[in-house]
Amino acid sequence: MVKMGLLLSDVPKSVTPAQQFKDVLRIVEAAQANGFTYIAIGQHFLYGELRWLQPVPLLARLAAEVDPDVKLVTQIMIAPLYHPVMLAEEIATLDVVTEGRLVFGAGLGYRPEEFDYLDIPYKQRAGRFDESLELMKRLWTEDEVTHHGKYFHLEDVRPHLHPVQDPHPPIWIGAHAIPGVQRCAKYGDAYACPPETPMHEIAERHQIVMDGFAARGKEFTPQPLRRNCLVADSRDEAIVEFARVAQGRYLTYANKGLDVMKDQDLQNEFAKAVSGHAVIGTPDDVVATLTDYVHKLPVDPLLLRPQWPTMDGDETVAAIQRLGKDVVPAMLALEPRTTIDESAFAAPAEA
Repeated sequence: MVKMGLLLSDVPKSVTPAQQFKDVLRIVEAAQANGFTYIAIGQHFLYGELRWLQPVPLLARLAAEVDPDVKLVTQIMIAPLYHPVMLAEEIATLDVVTEGRLVFGAGLGYRPEEFDYLDIPYKQRAGRFDESLELMKRLWTEDEVTHHGKYFHLEDVRPHLHPVQDPHPPIWIGAHAIPGVQRCAKYGDAYACPPETPMHEIAERHQIVMDGFAARGKEFTPQPLRRNCLVADSRDEAIVEFARVAQGRYLTYANKGLDVMKDQDLQNEFAKAVSGHAVIGTPDDVVATLTDYVHKLPVDPLLLRPQWPTMDGDETVAAIQRLGKDVVPAMLALEPRTTIDESAFAAPAEA
């Protein structure tokens, strides 16, 4: 069975925080009713005209709302913005509160201003992230820790809080750049591939993770895969609707420093720009595309984003219900693979 997950969205500041939270509760309820067993939320700070609810307190609250089989995912937290002691205890507490249903997703961060806000040198983020991952694992698993690194120092401290999961919650590392994939291969438990990555690049990244796990003596298991997704009655309708709800967000990502699609014309040729990764079309189209990923790549769960800041709660719930009716059952019927099919490495032919 390939499990299904839902990616929660940021929303415009014109929506009050109280309404945003009410919508989240409705969305999570709809997700559970439609076969989704992972709920994931990202993170940003001082995000201008858009708002994220912070993942640790939100997921702690959602732990009381979801069924026992539902996993709660920080996808992703910007780990270098935290002192590792603080982050280790926050995550351990969240694992306790969720009764061992937490997945800790973390990443490097790409907005220099967020580091400026918190007085963390942006150029230090990779080193801080690596050292934090090493130190947090020790704080979660050891009774006494001494650590003298480049950025953090602890002397004979005795952690008072360990996670419920043994040895700790799964660590999913999200990254756009290859050094981030290599970081996952060295420190992580899974690579959370960004939704903009085409199949042949996913295959290459999975191979890096697979090789890194082998060097660590760690078993390679299916990896989470994020995809932006929209179902409509026709492919043309899906393309028009996806542009309506998502084009502005893609442009915002680019304006806020995420350069993963910097060579694409998001303004004038949006449909062409997203054609290599967005899963949009009729129910048959969407099922066929997602099935192709599952047949060629070691992926599980599939994390779908049906919500965008331009959509209100009713639209989002309707999108989830359509996925639950037309797509989710077909995915749950599939079995994930643990190897990469050679055909997945082939880059698409130029149009």
